[in-house]
Amino acid sequence: MAEGFFISNLRLQKSKQAMSRLKSLLLILAALPYIAHAQSTENPQPQPETKGQLHGNFQVLFQQYSPDSSIGAQVPEPKAAMNAFGNFTYTHGGLSAGVRFESYQNSILGFPSRFKGSGIGSRYVRYAKDNFDITIGNFYEQFGNGMTLRSYWEPNLGIDNALDGVRVIFRPVNGITLKAVYGQQRFDFDSKIINGNGIVRGADGEVTINDLIKSLAEKPLRVSLGGSFVSKYQSGSTVERDSTVFTLPNNVAAYGGRLGVIYKNLQFTGEYVMKCNDPNADNNYIYKNGTGIFMNLAYSMKGFGITGSAKYIDNMAFRSDRNALLFDVPINFLPAITRQHTYNLAATLYPYATVLNGESGVSGEIFYTFKKDSPLGGKYGTYISLNVAAVNSLDTTHMGGRDELIDGYKTNSFFFGETKFVRDVNFEIRKKINKSWNINLVHYYFEFNTLVTPVTQDFKGLVYANIDVVDVQWKFKPKHAIRMELQSLLTQQDKGNWATGLVEYSFSPHWSLAVLDQYNYGNDNADKRVHYLYGNLGYSTGSTRIMVGYGKRRAGIFCIGGVCRAVPASNGIEINLTSSF
Repeated sequence: MAEGFFISNLRLQKSKQAMSRLKSLLLILAALPYIAHAQSTENPQPQPETKGQLHGNFQVLFQQYSPDSSIGAQVPEPKAAMNAFGNFTYTHGGLSAGVRFESYQNSILGFPSRFKGSGIGSRYVRYAKDNFDITIGNFYEQFGNGMTLRSYWEPNLGIDNALDGVRVIFRPVNGITLKAVYGQQRFDFDSKIINGNGIVRGADGEVTINDLIKSLAEKPLRVSLGGSFVSKYQSGSTVERDSTVFTLPNNVAAYGGRLGVIYKNLQFTGEYVMKCNDPNADNNYIYKNGTGIFMNLAYSMKGFGITGSAKYIDNMAFRSDRNALLFDVPINFLPAITRQHTYNLAATLYPYATVLNGESGVSGEIFYTFKKDSPLGGKYGTYISLNVAAVNSLDTTHMGGRDELIDGYKTNSFFFGETKFVRDVNFEIRKKINKSWNINLVHYYFEFNTLVTPVTQDFKGLVYANIDVVDVQWKFKPKHAIRMELQSLLTQQDKGNWATGLVEYSFSPHWSLAVLDQYNYGNDNADKRVHYLYGNLGYSTGSTRIMVGYGKRRAGIFCIGGVCRAVPASNGIEINLTSSF
């Protein structure tokens, strides 16, 4: 009886705490117009009469889980989970302020399980006027390609490494932008923001020559130069390896420069960065300096384009907590050189991002649109593209003895090493046949090393796979359309052959209905030749959309923008509600 009373009392306290946090949020929202008004009245210069505006958006994702031994579906103890957030932003003149309320009533499987409770997950105040811009609170920022600094939020992956502190942007003259940031990174959420231990400090500057020098403003050659410096502080400690005690640095810096050149239809961007010795969990606590290079050259004109990219990453994992792994408190972002695929089998079975500690890669793409009324273009034209990417390990030599404990390995050159990471070749044809029919054909060829990127537990080594996609859309009535996908994956490794079929019906502007079936018919284990059948029904009105789905989800990899997260197998109901105002 006493135990029951204690639990009831504890629940009551938690309920009161949640109500208190909600009241705090509402008070903040109610105060935003008055804060903005007070700021505007303190400005001695006359300002035009403007009205404040409140904007926001919501998302609620609910999943109910059912057991399914045929796919190894995971079922959490509560048998259901929910992620939700609401963003509120108030703007008045140069002042803006915002909060984000988050709720994890047991986070959705595949998200960080430590995210829990309800509370404020982000809050900031920003003032921008003329050439000055300052933000206090949570903010997101990126320097260059992100190889020295990138903080961002991706709610569908459960990633948020927002900086919590101060950001200042200053544009002293036209063509020059200076930035400075100082703060801690978001690490966790337990009814409130929980920041990591480290502190991040950074500065970035960019000069656009043509904007700075008026006589060059109209010239066809446009040049921009940029540079960044980022430092992290974490109280040092020691680590013991092979009976040797190593002292870890308190401060670690990364810095680099970048160049952008545009001449008529030709464009080049390049960035080179270096990182000082940074022993951490990603590199097994070695002291080797890090290097990152990313270059892209592109030429385009109407109906034709060609691009080439090169990338070199050597020991560039950079976090505000040296002991963190996976998605926790990354300071920087290492862009992928392979194409980010969208079709199901290519995107979720063998997606490739970046090996943090070392890779060398190149890629190229060419596309061409056959003109209308030409023999290959037909009435509406025909689009074709070819994309090729290759990534290998670094060209290195491993050291012995104490040198290996300190530096780990020696880098010999910027060229490919012996180990193949990925080969990705894809060819696409898009064709509008008439007013009713559109067709898209894609062929992929993969060589994928699952020892390097462990997207599967069933096979370790090189997977050789061919994937074909036929995507057809039929608009048979005004506002009525059916889209059909057939996908085939053929391989003798891993789980064997797959087939995927999708039928999607849309009745514009409100309704949509889709049925998806994935079938692993080539699996050597007959018990695992399962149909992953899933269907959903969607309704949209204005800026609000609700989607209800039911069925089996296979274990796989979910990627957005070159960042991927493993998602376990599940079976049950999904409800996704989004809205904005």
